[in-house]
Amino acid sequence: MTTAHGSADGIVYRLARPGDAGAIEALDGSFTTATVFEVSDPGSGDAAGFGFLLREVPVDPPVHKVFPPEEHDEQVFGGGKDSDADARTFVALDGELLCGFAAVGYTAWNRRLTVEDIEVAPGHRGRGIGSALMDRADRFARERGAEHLWLEVSSVNAPAVHAYRRMGFTFCGLDTALYGGTPAAGEQALYMSRPCR
Repeated sequence: MTTAHGSADGIVYRLARPGDAGAIEALDGSFTTATVFEVSDPGSGDAAGFGFLLREVPVDPPVHKVFPPEEHDEQVFGGGKDSDADARTFVALDGELLCGFAAVGYTAWNRRLTVEDIEVAPGHRGRGIGSALMDRADRFARERGAEHLWLEVSSVNAPAVHAYRRMGFTFCGLDTALYGGTPAAGEQALYMSRPCR
């Protein structure tokens, strides 16, 4: 699984190599959105705290979020003898320019492939690169025996939520405390999953 595969628009997809680490760290994963997802408890009385309501609401001014480099997880490259057999990082290249990546890891006990991080450079969004990277993650998931893909996304990242829904992901959970004590305090972690295809 070390060969590169291209697409109709000239984007080449392959496993990451150690030399890609700097470009992965430098990739601009920022986004701007005019809507966010608001989480509230719809229950009252005895039903309070037994569910949540998720609704998309407009924000003015739009939210512009930049992720500091230290928030990226350590990447596992390729799948060679010195790497974790259950983790992969896939990259998308436009010529020599790394324009996207997806870092994933498989856990056998629950047969889940976790999408640890997926990013596409702003100038390359809307071209299907995220979907193509997710397809590669899905193939790896099936090779490992996974039953589903799973990811976490911030409630303020409405563009990513919409992209994941187009890719077949549905909401499966929430963590209102995950980002406490971080620069993202006040945001909620939304969990999404989809069966392997």
